[in-house]
Amino acid sequence: MRYPRNMRGYGADTPNANWPGGANVAVQFVLNYEEGGENNILHGDAASEAFLSEIPGAAPWPGLRHWNMESVYEYGARAGFWRLHRLFTDLDVPVTVYGVATALMRAPEQLRAMQDAGWEIASHGYKWVEHKDMPPETEREQIAEAIRLHALATGSRPTGWYTGRCSVNTVDLVSEAGGFDYISDTYDDDLPYWREHQGKAQLIIPYTLEANDMRFGTPNGFNSGDQFYSYLKDTFDYLYEEGAAGRPKMFSIGLHCRLVGRPGRVAALKRFIEYVQSHDRVWIARRIDIARHWTREHPYRKPRLVPSQLEKAAFIETFGGAFRNGQWIAERAWGGELGPVNDSPYGLFFVLRTQFRAGTDAERLHVLEGYTELNNRIEAARIVADESEAESLDAMTAGQKARLLELLDAYTDKFGFGVIFAVRDYTTASLLASLELRTASDRETEMAVTFREVERLAQLQVEAAFAR
Repeated sequence: MRYPRNMRGYGADTPNANWPGGANVAVQFVLNYEEGGENNILHGDAASEAFLSEIPGAAPWPGLRHWNMESVYEYGARAGFWRLHRLFTDLDVPVTVYGVATALMRAPEQLRAMQDAGWEIASHGYKWVEHKDMPPETEREQIAEAIRLHALATGSRPTGWYTGRCSVNTVDLVSEAGGFDYISDTYDDDLPYWREHQGKAQLIIPYTLEANDMRFGTPNGFNSGDQFYSYLKDTFDYLYEEGAAGRPKMFSIGLHCRLVGRPGRVAALKRFIEYVQSHDRVWIARRIDIARHWTREHPYRKPRLVPSQLEKAAFIETFGGAFRNGQWIAERAWGGELGPVNDSPYGLFFVLRTQFRAGTDAERLHVLEGYTELNNRIEAARIVADESEAESLDAMTAGQKARLLELLDAYTDKFGFGVIFAVRDYTTASLLASLELRTASDRETEMAVTFREVERLAQLQVEAAFAR
């Protein structure tokens, strides 16, 4: 069983975005243009729209037009858009538009204003409708139609994509269509990242549902411009501090003409833009600019080793020796829930260690029997005059050697197997001190220590496999 979700991402060590000008944060404003592309029986849909409006508790009206809902959306096109257009152009802010293809076809003057302002126009799909139950073939056809209409309306094919009300298939289908500098149908990171689909790398630039004016239209969301401003400011301030500490991120802000385009809300957006512009180390960019920057600074590099994608024989060949006599461990790990979280050294070690710990007492004892005793290495050690020169098991005083050999024999006589150490973690002195304690220990305590040492040795083997 393979678990496809990637719960690891970049892990603890995120890459340095290296934004232009050494910016602490890249701020990106998205204007969703959906008006005229929403559910409407005039558009051939089964019911009226019910999503993201000023109407509390709105529900679809099957087979009927919803005059009030239509009017709310029309406000976005007729008034909200132009208010936002003046704001962004007056403050010289670059914008990415997520444009629904059918909405753009019904907005010639708004579209011309977007292009005259130099805004990026990414595709927001064919229609602003729900895709979760859409058959893949239908969605594939709609992606193609969105691309065709977008090119007709704008004069060029879209290079960015965001469906929004997407299905589990959307990102794969858009990747399959190809030709996109980025896809944004994820909300899973503060930085862009590469995702491979059918052997090809696709850049993902995650979007946002929380730093988004859509929360004006959701229960327990923003109910005033001040709340919106406060949330955006707190987010910006925290990201700005992170960037100053060497961990620069991206900050996406989602906007809608019919929502933030209202005068009682746009004032808060204006205050926020001016607040951002009062800081020096900020890069305000379009999403296409971020995509091009990331592609230059962090080009895709295919991983040499992706354990969750290995066939069984290759997986066992690579990791079956991490634990001695441990092929059964690798077999069980491969047959379990492998996924992207196991494609890092520690993630893969974790799944192997889990199977080792879940083994029977006899199975784990058989693992212990596979390790080489230390006697030969101790016998071959170089003799030095002073303990300060004995930093590894390759050099020790005569007294240390004699005592180590004595304790090794005593340990084997007592426990029935040779002592196991991850020797790279020890000096001669620390190993001798540990062996003194372990030889004097009871069996239950010693088995726990031994298993920890075996796990440490396995971790080193896994790390070496990734490094090769």
